[in-house]
Amino acid sequence: MPTRRPRSFPESDYPLQALTGRIIASFHAVHHTLGYGFLEPVYRKALAVELEYRGLTVAQEVPFEVLYRGVTVGNYRVDLIVESSVVVETKSGLLLDPVAPAQLLNYLKVSGLPVGLVLHFGPRPDVKRIVASRGRLENL
Repeated sequence: MPTRRPRSFPESDYPLQALTGRIIASFHAVHHTLGYGFLEPVYRKALAVELEYRGLTVAQEVPFEVLYRGVTVGNYRVDLIVESSVVVETKSGLLLDPVAPAQLLNYLKVSGLPVGLVLHFGPRPDVKRIVASRGRLENL
């Protein structure tokens, strides 16, 4: 059976490919091991363990303030930030909430980070990628 070669995209269009590839591989390892049906905090913590096991730096539940005219109007907690570069939002449940990509885009805005991933631990694993400079979703 022939082996699949990883897809290659221009780094200018898909920044941090090597890092996001490692995050996605970790996501699949956790999904394969735990399966479907746990709550989001279980998957978030397991993913953090897997990422750290693979040598990546992970911060969990990172707080950010939303400012409007210099006044705090909201507070968010981002599930994970990997290598101080990629925002990771974990989701679970039967279906991915259609609001999740927009939520991630807002997290990218307040964090100032370039790339985010929504990782859905559903019956079938699903990944959505957002590049902040383009502000749009890419299905992977």
